Amino acid sequence: MGCRICTERHAAARDAEDAPAAQAAARAIGQSASTIHSARHCIGLPLYGAMAVAYDTLGADAPWTELEKCAAKECGRMLQALNTVSVKNEENPAKIDWKC
Repeated sequence: MGCRICTERHAAARDAEDAPAAQAAARAIGQSASTIHSARHCIGLPLYGAMAVAYDTLGADAPWTELEKCAAKECGRMLQALNTVSVKNEENPAKIDWKC
């Protein structure tokens, strides 16, 4: 089931070439669904998600430097949200082998 979903999301991204915000959002979903077979795919959600926000906010014709700034700002908001809900001095932190 997970692989079919991943494939469908990647196909949706390819089909959305003329809509960069939708394409980035589809890639974010596809990468997140792909974590079922590789934990490293989880990085796709914030990266493609931030780009989806940037394209939606500034438009596809915006200069790349402005898109990068907007995406970085969105990543900062995501980090702040994670820090808000994180447990300080967690006694049992997650032990993840990212295989990077």
